[in-house]
Amino acid sequence: MITHLVTQLIGSGAEAVPTQVLNPPPQAPPGIDQLASQIVGWLKWGVLVVGVAGILVCAAVIIIGRRHRGGLAQEGLIGSLWVLGGLTLASLAAVLVGAFAGPGAQ
Repeated sequence: MITHLVTQLIGSGAEAVPTQVLNPPPQAPPGIDQLASQIVGWLKWGVLVVGVAGILVCAAVIIIGRRHRGGLAQEGLIGSLWVLGGLTLASLAAVLVGAFAGPGAQ
């Protein structure tokens, strides 16, 4: 019914109305794709270095807090869970972005 009303209102120009919205796949501007890949590589490397450092710091806090400082050891355990959660999110970044961007993004 709505289609019929729109056709009546537009008249003979109904054929000019597009039936689908254009959805082209993402495309890097010329010359940028190599730079973008390099920056993403640097970020991955940085996340790995910070992740290893975070796990080592949390392990040290657990070891130091083992005797007579139970709260400190607990903070180390909670911190290690946050570090592992961040590393998991970083490792799934490409998959998550691909899932939200849709099938044309690959």
